[in-house]
Amino acid sequence: MLAPKAFLDALSDQASRLFSGDASQPRAEIESQFKALMQGAFSKLDLVSRDEFDSQMVVLARTRARLEALEQQVADLEARMAPAAPTQD
Repeated sequence: MLAPKAFLDALSDQASRLFSGDASQPRAEIESQFKALMQGAFSKLDLVSRDEFDSQMVVLARTRARLEALEQQVADLEARMAPAAPTQD
């Protein structure tokens, strides 16, 4: 993976080459080339889709809830196993 500055410099160079070419290119062709340029740039990054992110957030929330339940069970067990404090009469 490229460093952020190197990545932005490479992207800028490619965009400059794309737009400094023949100005008579149709808009659709420029959009198509720019889309390909951006897809290539994003493929070099470590990105996940929104769907994958959302599903991982659900898994994380479930895991946290289970962890909290287990922590409560351990606390309850520890409380039951702790010797009763001696009372002074």
